[in-house]
Amino acid sequence: MIYITAIHLSGGDKHEHIESLRWENPSTHKTGQSTKQEIIRWLEENKTNEARVRSGTGFVRVGVVKASPPYLRTYANGVWTDNLLALPRF
Repeated sequence: MIYITAIHLSGGDKHEHIESLRWENPSTHKTGQSTKQEIIRWLEENKTNEARVRSGTGFVRVGVVKASPPYLRTYANGVWTDNLLALPRF
């Protein structure tokens, strides 16, 4: 599992414009930066891989929106949410 900590947008301000993401692995405390495509591929290659975003006192899961091209968005209580867009930018 990783926690997404910041996003980089390019060409707009919507989820589709997230180009890269910074993350932290809470188990190892390793941090890194990956492209949107790398995170999508990582999430889809193994269904036990999980990305989350802090939301208040808890976390919400990051999912892949099956569009053309696919993009990332948070998913909480059965509803797509905007938690990724609320993260700091880099």
